[in-house]
Amino acid sequence: MEEASDWSAGQMCLTAPVPVLEEWVVARTAHYDRSFLSTDPTFAHAHLTVLAPWVPEPGVADLARVGEVLAAVPAFEVELTRVATFPDGLVHAVSEPDHGLRSLTRRLAAAFPDHPPYGGRYDATGGPVPHVTLDRLGPDVTEEWVRAEVGHLLPARLVVDRVDLQWWGNDTCRRLHSWRLGA
Repeated sequence: MEEASDWSAGQMCLTAPVPVLEEWVVARTAHYDRSFLSTDPTFAHAHLTVLAPWVPEPGVADLARVGEVLAAVPAFEVELTRVATFPDGLVHAVSEPDHGLRSLTRRLAAAFPDHPPYGGRYDATGGPVPHVTLDRLGPDVTEEWVRAEVGHLLPARLVVDRVDLQWWGNDTCRRLHSWRLGA
């Protein structure tokens, strides 16, 4: 697998796919940087990040450990309820309830303590806020504009029943592995 120690080169991510927002996220990705469009039909551009960045070069034992963690977690439902914006300008769909996703992140982070969520940028007690990235505020992008554009898709119920290992890198985005929850 590619070297992923430099985030600018790419990174491994454990994600849950969000099919209902795939078309929107693909279009916005194309608008900003076509090199992040994957030709892999199994790759989920629209996703809930579970743990990233993850092990740069995972081995068989790493993959098996993820499988063990996920086998103990039954599938669960979330609802993408509304559009919101983080203080850094990232416009996203809010996932509620978020306790299932937070628990999943905590379990995987505990199994891989050298790879905390988002490199440890967020408080370990609250952790990162589960969300689906939609866009970023800018001269032509407001939260209200994004809400108007995706409003017909929300609220949306989602069964989180799978976690994918994705490689995110310019011109190399693809799904590398997938696990079923509770399997």
